[in-house]
Amino acid sequence: MLARQVAAENVTINNLPGRFDTDRLRENLEFAARRAGRSAQEEEELALGTIPARRFGHPDEFGASCAFLCSAHAGYMTGQNIVLDGGSFPGLV
Repeated sequence: MLARQVAAENVTINNLPGRFDTDRLRENLEFAARRAGRSAQEEEELALGTIPARRFGHPDEFGASCAFLCSAHAGYMTGQNIVLDGGSFPGLV
């Protein structure tokens, strides 16, 4: 695992999956809607229906998580999947 190989050099590798309300997400929803013959609003509602929190993440939530992971406070944390996804991953039910 790469995270273990570089941890001694004070390099941490973590993962932040999830869908965040960005321009790219909006463009992808519009593309998927056109492809499926739906409106962008319908496509968004379908996507939100797959997220238990029933919303997309806010970019500032992602930024705060990244800031923590890049800080000295998380210096001992490496090789983790930080499931920042509104409950989409069924890890703990």
